[in-house]
Amino acid sequence: MNDYIVRAAAAGHAVRAFAITAKDLTEQARSCHHTSPVVTAALGRLLAAGAMMGVMMKSADDLLTLQVISDGPVKGMTVTADAGGKVKGYANVPDIELPLNELGKLDVGGAVGPGMLRVIKDLGLKEPYIGTTQLQTGEIAEDLTYYFASSEQVPSSVGLGVLVDTDCSVRRAGGFIIQLMPGVTDEVIGQLEENLKKIRPVTDMLEMGHTPEQILEELLDGLEMEITDRIPAHFACSCSKERIEKALVSIPKKDMKSIVDDQEPIEIKCQFCSKAYQFEVEELEKLLAQMQ
Repeated sequence: MNDYIVRAAAAGHAVRAFAITAKDLTEQARSCHHTSPVVTAALGRLLAAGAMMGVMMKSADDLLTLQVISDGPVKGMTVTADAGGKVKGYANVPDIELPLNELGKLDVGGAVGPGMLRVIKDLGLKEPYIGTTQLQTGEIAEDLTYYFASSEQVPSSVGLGVLVDTDCSVRRAGGFIIQLMPGVTDEVIGQLEENLKKIRPVTDMLEMGHTPEQILEELLDGLEMEITDRIPAHFACSCSKERIEKALVSIPKKDMKSIVDDQEPIEIKCQFCSKAYQFEVEELEKLLAQMQ
């Protein structure tokens, strides 16, 4: 198993926890979108979080979308995930360059800038659940910690990290989410706070060779952790030429006619995975005829 998510419970199910190693899926996103190092770090954090939050959902058909809508140079990011460990995403501006921050690290907060975090859960109901909060730092983990507390009223701790190698490939990526369940005791909260004070940054733990299980063992030390599931995680896109065709026939007819009148083939790229789809003039004419 390469990338995977561990789901665990502790303190008699008063705490639930998730941890992920996400190097391969982050590298696939980098390769698809040709992201610069700082955007690789930002998008990789959001992908890791999305994958973990996806498996929190109950039904195989449920879909989660995380949207960062921001004023920084990256101009926002979008990630979608399902309940089975599949995740995909993109940054609006994938190739920005910024100087390192004051800690000598990639300036994710500077790349993201001020803005909003939107969490959309499509649970098969008439309307999706939508929660929106202000970005706190733009570093993603702190923003999600704030979202869980303010929008879902679930006290949580989120840690995320991406280490980019000297050749710009992804060296390490992963993270964790720890959440307190109703009825948790002060004693358990105190123990967890002590553990969190001692915890090293996610990238440091991954660089030391820690698995998701070992990360959770440190976080939940003294709280009788029980691993309940391991789920493979993948960067996976569901795009197809048929889906692109459906999108094309949904545009205004006059716009489609204008495309056909140009008498030139067109290429449409999937936002999520950058796969290119070619449409010849004859195919475009058929689609226009369907719209008549």
